[in-house]
Formats: sequence, structure tokens, C-alpha cells
Amino acid sequence: MREKIKTGIEGLDRMLLGGIPELNQVVVSGGPGTGKTLFGFEFLYKGAKLGEPGVLVPLEESPEMIIENAKAAFTEFDDIDKMVKDQKLAICDTMDLRSHLNSGGNPRDSFAQLTTQIESIIETTHAKRVFFDSLSILKLLLKDEQEYRSISVDLVNNFRRLKLTSILTVEIDVAEKSRMFFQPEFFFYDGIITMYSSGDGGANRSLTLEIIKMRGTNHSRATVPYEITPRGVDILSLAQRGGGF
Repeated sequence: MREKIKTGIEGLDRMLLGGIPELNQVVVSGGPGTGKTLFGFEFLYKGAKLGEPGVLVPLEESPEMIIENAKAAFTEFDDIDKMVKDQKLAICDTMDLRSHLNSGGNPRDSFAQLTTQIESIIETTHAKRVFFDSLSILKLLLKDEQEYRSISVDLVNNFRRLKLTSILTVEIDVAEKSRMFFQPEFFFYDGIITMYSSGDGGANRSLTLEIIKMRGTNHSRATVPYEITPRGVDILSLAQRGGGF
């Protein structure tokens, strides 16, 4: 059995019987508004609190926006700015990558540069975790389906080579479990965690989470409710509701 990386999200670590197996590359999928980016950010933040620096690789939003949104949602995380300043939560600047791809630059050259940049950050910070947000934007930037799949595989293989445990987000068109399906390439990853939303989108909206697969560990197969709270993503287990995983 491999060592496990605690996500720091207590309910999730219980579902994973201790955490994500080290070096697993995990897709967090879900529809709009399910909290995927906040989930990934908390994985980095809680890792930094546990003494495991992490790297944020943002494609969907600017790092400033991700950090501001995290501070607004997780008001009890009162040392985020210090974590960033001390490079316990390091940021990989992807502006040049996006500009290069948008101007028709060679994708292979762009991602070779990104890998070099991540390697440099790891050498400086000794990072153990990476949060890539998101594969959906990567697909839009690359446009060609085969290029997207090939570079996605290369990206994940590089994370493995660099001995990183990663979370990568992907947007799914629908957020309801009954209407959701997975692209074939999802199953290349070591883990799939899906965040669902159901209801009318207002006060009656219900958020639930399911671990579809996780290589290297047994895990709960339950679909459990969660909330975004000032102290982080709060996952309510079936045990807390009087049942069990």
C-alpha cells in the first residue's frame, strides 16, 4: 500500500480511508457552481498547513481572482496571503502559455515551457501537490481533440515524474447526477471525484459528492452531501446522518 496524502477535507479523507494515495492524479468534475475550484484550492491550502507546499496552475481564472474568491468563501482561512508570500502556496504564471496558444503557437512548445516552469517552482519550494484549473480551458485553448488528449496525458505523466499528487478540475455541461456522463479520457486518471448539484438553483439547491474511482485504496461508494462553509468544504457522511459509508 502506498502512503496517503491527507486532503485536509475531513469528510473526504474519511471516505478515502485516510487520503489520496501518493502520486495519484485526480480529476474533480462537476457542473457550474458546484465549487470545484474552491475544492482544489482547499487541497493546496490544507496541504500547506500540513507542511506540504503546493503549486496552483490556473488557466480558467487569474490567480488573483482564485485567491480572492477563496478568501471570500473560506473566511476562516486567515493566512492565505502569508502562505502565498512564503511560497507554501506557489503560483505558476500561465499568462504566456495562454497568449502563445491563442496566437496559434505550437502547443508542444508551450507545454514544454510550462513543465520547465513547474519544475523550477518545485526545486524552490519542494512542492508535493499541484492544482490544475482547468482541463476544460485547456481543451478550448488547444481546439483539436487529439492534441488535447495527447497533451493531457503528457501533463499527467509529467506530474507523476515530478512526484506530485494532483487535482485537476473539469467542467461538465450538467451538474445533475442523472444526466451526467464521462468522457473516455477521464479514466486515464487515477481518481475521479464528481460534484453534483440538483434542485431549482436557489435555496433548495442540493450539493452532493461521489468518489467514482480511486486507484490504490478502498473508498466509500456513497453519494454524500456537502456545503461550502467559512471553514472549508464540509462533507456530511452517511454515518453523521445515522448510517454508514
